[in-house]
Amino acid sequence: MVGAASIWAGAAGAETELLVYSAIEAEDLSRYAEAFTAQHPDIKINWVRDSTGVVTAKLLAEKNNPHADVVWGLAATSLLLLKSEGMLEPYAPKGVEHLNQKFVDADDIPSWVGMDAWAASICYNTVEAEKLGLTPPTSWADLLASQYKGHLIMPNPNSSGTGFLDVSSWLQMFGEEGGWAYMDGLHKNIARYTHSGSKPCKLAAAGEIPIGISFAFRGAKSKAAGAPLDIIVPSEGIGWDMEAAGIIAGTDKQDAAQKLLDFAVSKEANQMYNSGYAVVAYPGVAKPVEHFPEGLEEAMIDNDFEFAANNRAAILREWQSRYDGKSDPK
Repeated sequence: MVGAASIWAGAAGAETELLVYSAIEAEDLSRYAEAFTAQHPDIKINWVRDSTGVVTAKLLAEKNNPHADVVWGLAATSLLLLKSEGMLEPYAPKGVEHLNQKFVDADDIPSWVGMDAWAASICYNTVEAEKLGLTPPTSWADLLASQYKGHLIMPNPNSSGTGFLDVSSWLQMFGEEGGWAYMDGLHKNIARYTHSGSKPCKLAAAGEIPIGISFAFRGAKSKAAGAPLDIIVPSEGIGWDMEAAGIIAGTDKQDAAQKLLDFAVSKEANQMYNSGYAVVAYPGVAKPVEHFPEGLEEAMIDNDFEFAANNRAAILREWQSRYDGKSDPK
């Protein structure tokens, strides 16, 4: 798991400070911060970053005494959960009408706005797999084959948004009984569960494991850097989620928080998101990403975000009771 990290961006003598919780990849966060503070030097932002599950749990634990002013870059399923708990302040950012409406809360005044989408995929190290005599999978079902025993890594859904979208999508695609049966079979082949969604692909890229269940853009990025990876889109379809942003209810920094949300939906911000994600909220902005797998957008399931959000706690408890013994130490 990426440990909690705090960084700040802002000009000396800034008039307002915002505490912003985020699960944005650390390598991208500094670019976003720099772009925002260039436009708003009077706002100092204290960023607290961790993995999706950790940030979500922290926000829920602080429900009755919220610390954060804004969430910028957390899974939409987590934002829906916060909304259901009355923890988000509805606000329609300037320019929100330009976004693809799939990326915007359906209420007249949205409680959250989407930024970009990431989707599951399998990162397959062709060199390491060949050494082991493995054949490449083409489906989720293929991963249950005995040849893969001990050669798979995936993220823990309690700490990773990518891990949760995998589990949620399997329950949607295969049904509740079939989904847990699938995960029982997969667990037999899993070497370990990581606390980061990108780590399985990074480990596969480094040759430490032949197969990592991760997300597609991480695979494309690693392949562009020279890793011997195939990025496989399973034939049954793939889970996906959005990064999203929202204002925490009760903040006394409304004006500054709204400026951050205005920036979060801007074309400039979406252009930045495109450097880390192939699918963004602002239509016409996304440029093709080198090595991004063909057919990925078509394979994205008709994701029931309400199901994922409403059943999140129960799903995570069940997963932990069954499989947590193979998780990396926290």
